[in-house]
Amino acid sequence: MSRKKWILREVDKDLASDIATEYGIDPFAALLLVSRGIVDEYEIDEFFSETPVLCDPFDIVDMDKACERISRAVKDGELIAVYGDYDADGVTATALLCSFLQSQGARVISYIPDRGSEGYGLNVAAVEKLSAQGVDLIVTVDNGVSAHKEAELIYELGMELVVTDHHKVPEQLPRAEAVVDPHRSDCFSGFRNWAGVGVAFKLCCALCGDSENVISMYSDLVAIGTIGDVVSLTGENRTLVKEGLRLIESGNNEGIERLKEVAGLSDKTVTAGSVAFSIVPRINAIGRTGHASSALELLLNDDTEIARERAQTVNSANTERQSLEKAIFNEALLQTQKNPDILNKRVLIFCGRNWHPGVIGIVAARLTQKYGKPCLVISDDGENAKGSARSIEGFSLYDAISYSAELLTHFGGHTLAAGFSLISKNIPAFCEAVQQYAKNIEMPFPTVDIDLRLRPDFISSDLLEVIGCLEPFGAGNPQPMFGLYGMTLTAVQPIGGGKHIRLGIRKGECNLTAILFSTTVAEFAYAVGDTLDLAVRLDRNEYMGQVRVSIYVREIRISGTDDEKYLKSVRLYEKIKRGDRITKRQAAFALPERDFCVSVYRFIKDKGGWSFDTDILCYRLGDDGSNACKVLVCIDALCELGVLKRSESSILLADSDKKVNLDSSELLKRLRSIEDVI
Repeated sequence: MSRKKWILREVDKDLASDIATEYGIDPFAALLLVSRGIVDEYEIDEFFSETPVLCDPFDIVDMDKACERISRAVKDGELIAVYGDYDADGVTATALLCSFLQSQGARVISYIPDRGSEGYGLNVAAVEKLSAQGVDLIVTVDNGVSAHKEAELIYELGMELVVTDHHKVPEQLPRAEAVVDPHRSDCFSGFRNWAGVGVAFKLCCALCGDSENVISMYSDLVAIGTIGDVVSLTGENRTLVKEGLRLIESGNNEGIERLKEVAGLSDKTVTAGSVAFSIVPRINAIGRTGHASSALELLLNDDTEIARERAQTVNSANTERQSLEKAIFNEALLQTQKNPDILNKRVLIFCGRNWHPGVIGIVAARLTQKYGKPCLVISDDGENAKGSARSIEGFSLYDAISYSAELLTHFGGHTLAAGFSLISKNIPAFCEAVQQYAKNIEMPFPTVDIDLRLRPDFISSDLLEVIGCLEPFGAGNPQPMFGLYGMTLTAVQPIGGGKHIRLGIRKGECNLTAILFSTTVAEFAYAVGDTLDLAVRLDRNEYMGQVRVSIYVREIRISGTDDEKYLKSVRLYEKIKRGDRITKRQAAFALPERDFCVSVYRFIKDKGGWSFDTDILCYRLGDDGSNACKVLVCIDALCELGVLKRSESSILLADSDKKVNLDSSELLKRLRSIEDVI
């Protein structure tokens, strides 16, 4: 895992104590509220409210126009096409609006574009197909606000359009009877951050005139789409997801029940987390590797056997998605082994021939998590290419990609995630432009936010109940991250067939076990006896009617190390490797002395090689991480001189025992020759 800068949030304990007393809530829950900035009366009341409090749907601009046009279509028996999207948000929004309109007696069909052949949003071929089917009115969900060309065609073909969307609004709106998007500058709704399914829900509330009835029927779909689109689970979204989770538990929707079945959730408490990691990926998967119509049919079907069949189709797609994702991820790792300098770039860019475009976004997310840098993954078929990107807080992908918009045939997204397409021959120029953009800004460090420092002896099933009152967790209200500081490592054991490890940790008289996923014993850099800091999340482990606390490790480091010094030192090394200009002072800081190089060499020799992160190597050498740059420069020089060699992700001894003169290293010569740069 990449080294991150740990940020322990400051918490006013006196304020938390006052809140606990005034509102009658657990003191620990009050500490978590304060750590998240939820401190005033309105926010606290809203956060814990059990009664749905929803804003008036007619506060959203054009909602009245949308209702008037759709109601007329229902009354006159016009054929309505609900035009959705292939992800969990778009599929649930389509299912919601289709089901509601059918309940109102409407003639309605659905259309979800194929991700591979049609791409996102309205397209000319789809519009022509709907016209040929006799459609009178197209209503979009989760798309449409930028579809100017397609909107004009809709009217040329004698149809009309109502747009419902939640994406960024362009300067000019498309031609339509109504454009319902809460992000319009002329929209003054008290809440705006719905997912696409949330906007579709508000439309149904407006058409029905009874929000409570719509919640009781469809909040399960709203919850899945809202969680899937990773919008903030605050304000009205929190209310909708809470209500939706209750409805999912009740078995309201046959398709969702069968989806729970294949996901292994039938006999478990359904949380926002289990929806995010078990239900949403399966709905998304069919849109990535097949056609999302199977997921839509699943959510709309009341027949148990048909729903079970569709659920199996969706589940199989998820298995295929995992296989494709793993293969592409491994190919990207192989590229770093063949060319380690990839990892020294400000933005990591991986390109492969005919990588499946439906899964490259997930691969980009995994690579960003692994390396702690913005990452672009590009699939090139030789003529055209599609890319997907993920970022870290503080670096806007949308701005980075917009910087070279003239090289792209299409792009869209937001700060932390984006997609784009381009002609293959423009890939090198595009990659260079992205790096040039990054060069002109201060690149952020990856961070891990710690809600609270936690005493290990305070962990219990009772604590889980306290934490549970803050559910549902998700974007804007993440599952709490706790810091266990100064823990002694007492044991390392393989579990899950060796794919994961169980750690024994101790502080004082308190002994705990914690799970670290996707790390083998051989890959684990720490040794029994090391004193560690762990960033952990706590979860329920239900077995045979008993609830135990499971501790899951998200980040780990040697206790007391200075993250910022280490990260700055590594960043200086990357500047040197990229050939960026550095000052004489920086060169002197990076230049290793002979005795330093000898100590690094002897340590690696004694260990028979080194395959772990540099911060651990620094620690084993007795350094706090400040000299990470010097360690890395030393290793490069010794590799250059044939004393050490790189093999995949390891540093090994070279076959030769020849003596070398460090002064002959071209890298060290270059550092010695650098003059101050103003």
